[in-house]
Amino acid sequence: MANGAIQKAAENGLASAIVSALGRRSIVLVGMMGAGKSSVGRRLAARLGIRFVDADAEIESAAGMTIAEIFAKHGEPDFRAGEKRVIARLLDNGPQVLATGGGSIMDQNTRDLIHIKGISVWLKADLDVLMKRTRRRNDRPLAEKIQDLLPLREPVYALSDIVVQSRDEPHDIIVDEIIVKLAKPLGIAADAEDKP
Repeated sequence: MANGAIQKAAENGLASAIVSALGRRSIVLVGMMGAGKSSVGRRLAARLGIRFVDADAEIESAAGMTIAEIFAKHGEPDFRAGEKRVIARLLDNGPQVLATGGGSIMDQNTRDLIHIKGISVWLKADLDVLMKRTRRRNDRPLAEKIQDLLPLREPVYALSDIVVQSRDEPHDIIVDEIIVKLAKPLGIAADAEDKP
């Protein structure tokens, strides 16, 4: 068997071990806007063969308006209340990869639910990376406040089960790192993750 085929088989073995160990839990991606939660999350879900859900997209669908419109029309407290309800509902539908909004984890009840019903993964990105990525889009109500929000949110993000650095590399590399790091909190034996 060629080396690439052996590597692929080992990756598939670890992926199936992760999904089996998850049971009904979700892999919950947390971090600032621009950290890559949606794009990395889609690839991670595809690699694991489970569904991907974006909490922000679910909120927009439920409200019938964009997040920017919700902020403008109802304000941030209303948005956060809706976000909390949507995430609580979504956490009942695992296994899945769930990308959350940047501020969602600041709510203690949401953190508690994620801890019970999921494995949290902080996609940690440096300020310059976040600024560069969010400048490309104008649909993010709090994008101009990243510099102020980051020091407030990072200590809470740091409570996550896993921390993976999000950086300007192909997202598949980030996905590889997440998959390897998931083994420990899921109690997957080291030999399952170390196969050639």
